[in-house]
Amino acid sequence: MAELFAHQATGELGFGTALDLVIAMQLSWLPLIADYTRYSKGARPTFWGCGLGNFAANVWFYGLGVVFTLSLVGQQVLPAILGAAGGALALSLILVDESDNAFADIYSAAVSAGHLSSRISLKMLALAFGLICTGVALVVPMARYEGFLLLLGSIFAPLFGIVLVDHFGLRQRQLDVTELDRVNGRYWYQAGLNWRGFVAWILGIGLFHGLNAWYPTFGATIPSLVSAGLIYWGLGNIGLFTKQSALQRAA
Repeated sequence: MAELFAHQATGELGFGTALDLVIAMQLSWLPLIADYTRYSKGARPTFWGCGLGNFAANVWFYGLGVVFTLSLVGQQVLPAILGAAGGALALSLILVDESDNAFADIYSAAVSAGHLSSRISLKMLALAFGLICTGVALVVPMARYEGFLLLLGSIFAPLFGIVLVDHFGLRQRQLDVTELDRVNGRYWYQAGLNWRGFVAWILGIGLFHGLNAWYPTFGATIPSLVSAGLIYWGLGNIGLFTKQSALQRAA
């Protein structure tokens, strides 16, 4: 084990980019967690259950990944697995086990898309997303998975910065659940679009990709999350909103 961790780094992946990849993996699961925890009975046990469970699983997951990667320096991962004793069986079990993750992702996408229109059933949306994702998986090379994670990070990091500021800052944790789906209700904004959040989100995405392209060692996730949240906070406090939005904030 000591020999493995004595291996010299190549410098191909900077600390900032590595941090972006790790955080992106966690952020990508937050919408999915929300789809299931909405059925929970209390906020505190839900928070600690999800937080500690995710922490323990990922510490183990990344720890194994480090050891496995260092032990295969100079080798191709997939051939090395297949060449090991029982490697094909182990890989098959992993593929079967990952099917539940695929189902959960498809379900999450269907639930999210279902909020855009109630005319399409959840089953039809799940089927459509399943077919689309299967097609994408067949043509997109696995070697580009790093780029896919960074794309996820660029979308979710500023988005959750806005969500955190909106819930804990502007709304002070006050949310009227009965108004969420009501047309022209408290959360209708302008024709159903919260343009302040949308503008902050787009700027946060742009910042993420800019930092990732020109300053990858700096890291893009935390700056884009904080910046999008601050922009949203600023737009929500300088009077750039309609009378309806002002009433919503005051309610």
